[in-house]
Amino acid sequence: MSKAQSNGEFSLVECVIPDGAGTPPHRHHNESETFFVLEGELVVMAGDEEYELQPGGLVYVPKGTRHNFLNRSSRTVRMLALFSPGGMDGLFTDVGKPGVRGAAAPPEPPNLELMARVAVQYGFSMA
Repeated sequence: MSKAQSNGEFSLVECVIPDGAGTPPHRHHNESETFFVLEGELVVMAGDEEYELQPGGLVYVPKGTRHNFLNRSSRTVRMLALFSPGGMDGLFTDVGKPGVRGAAAPPEPPNLELMARVAVQYGFSMA
């Protein structure tokens, strides 16, 4: 669900994460992020804490907190990322290719150069 669809209140993005994939450490300066695992096992690092999430597991990351996630398992992870207020949904289409619902994309390292170029627009920083 996009920022526009929620009247700016939140963005909700379904993420399919292949084994070994994740994000580099970063901070969102304008919104909090909540991770909710639907399938698989995901490790979320937030501040000085590490959370090992299984299906039904949830972690809330307040805005400004350094965080990242990693699929350390050999199975694909399916999760929901909730951003509040909305707006981060545009980042996913600006730095990546839209996926097919429920299907894992081939593993690709994150394009850090492109992410750095759009960071100001989306209010985040690589940390």
